[in-house]
Amino acid sequence: MASPIHHSKLDQDTGTTKGKVHFISLGCARNRVDTEVMLGTLLDESWQVAEEPDQADVIIINTCGFITAAKEESIDTILSAVEHKKNNPQLIVVVAGCLTQRYKNQLVKGLPEVDLFVGTDEFPRISEFLAGNTQETALHAKRSHYIYSGELPKKNTLSRVAAYVKIAEGCQHHCSFCIIPAIRGRLRSRPVMNVVDEVDRLVKTGVVEVNLIAQDLAAYGREQGRDDLLYLLKNLASIDQLQWVRLLYMYPENISELFLQFFAENHKMVKYLDIPIQHASDDILNKMNRGISEAQLRSIIAKVRSYVPDIAIRTSVMVGFPGESEQDFQRLLRFVEDMSLEHLGCFAYSQEEGTVAGRMPDQIPEEIKTQRRHQVMELQKEISARRLAKMVGNQYPVLIEGLSKETDLLAQGRLSTQAPEVDGIVYINDGPFVTGKIQTVEITESHDYDLVGKVIDPP
Repeated sequence: MASPIHHSKLDQDTGTTKGKVHFISLGCARNRVDTEVMLGTLLDESWQVAEEPDQADVIIINTCGFITAAKEESIDTILSAVEHKKNNPQLIVVVAGCLTQRYKNQLVKGLPEVDLFVGTDEFPRISEFLAGNTQETALHAKRSHYIYSGELPKKNTLSRVAAYVKIAEGCQHHCSFCIIPAIRGRLRSRPVMNVVDEVDRLVKTGVVEVNLIAQDLAAYGREQGRDDLLYLLKNLASIDQLQWVRLLYMYPENISELFLQFFAENHKMVKYLDIPIQHASDDILNKMNRGISEAQLRSIIAKVRSYVPDIAIRTSVMVGFPGESEQDFQRLLRFVEDMSLEHLGCFAYSQEEGTVAGRMPDQIPEEIKTQRRHQVMELQKEISARRLAKMVGNQYPVLIEGLSKETDLLAQGRLSTQAPEVDGIVYINDGPFVTGKIQTVEITESHDYDLVGKVIDPP
């Protein structure tokens, strides 16, 4: 899924410029941070941002190569970008990120119109590459075991008041369907104080919410024999002007009781966890190499709710995994209904070369995957609508993000139980709002995933 970079909100250098660059960021929030590093690097080197691709001297596409749909979106975006060369023969097109890392040789051969390919470990050198010879297609995709550092130039593009902070690279899990370890490498965690210093700098720019991201936050530091997440969170909680800390992507088996105790008691930890489970059938979970059972998943969710009764839990599930029977699918539906989670995304399994699952027999037809995904999402829509309807008439703190992207007649914000970009939002249609402030909002309407309300406290 594309993550639009809101160029108009970025600081523009009005002095000497090396040229104008247009960014397109595809895929997950972790990819978006990589894009922000390239953006920050080029802004520091006197490049300007082009609002539209036809205004650019350089177009940089940070691609996703995780599943077939993401690969297709990446290729379509690349082909659309090179079309601009017809009117601007000097245009430089750069393809960066996961697709390049995964298919570097095939892309160089198949897309000669692209001037520069940059993998997942070398994109901080983007300015150096652009200064080099672009007369022939260049490839930079060596494996360097890169770890993101807060010292790298980085331009926050999420909003004026919220930011993503990546605390680790790579993954230590061996899920049979996933290509991420092959693309991104093994788990590498940042030093705790490096993360803290970055967050402190973000807060000084007006950020009040940080969203911590990694492939598995709960594994942070474990490749070095340490469990660093709790130590990190305690340090972040001591930053005065930071108000919300959100945790995205925590594998259930690594959620400890010590973590839950601190999480429940500290008011800066927003009561929200993204806990990917993928399935609820023991047979499918075993084939996925998830290392967990349905009973354990139910127990973990119950334990999380016992510590934090008002928590919002997001998860992701997958349908159509090889060998998924109707009985397996019904177990998943029952689990979704029983758990009644606040947020849920459902994906159809994608058969990927280079994965264990890609070589499994009993691959499921695409039409069945589509039907099953539709059933899960229809069920979740009902669950979400029921939950949100109960909120009408009540008052909640809402982080005001500014005018709505849909219309200037409305403002928009998020409850602490709504993560940016993936969950619903709160539309504000009445009352004095202040962008960047957490204000009390009375909910007046509910929909399937979004809410409507009015600000009731003065600015």
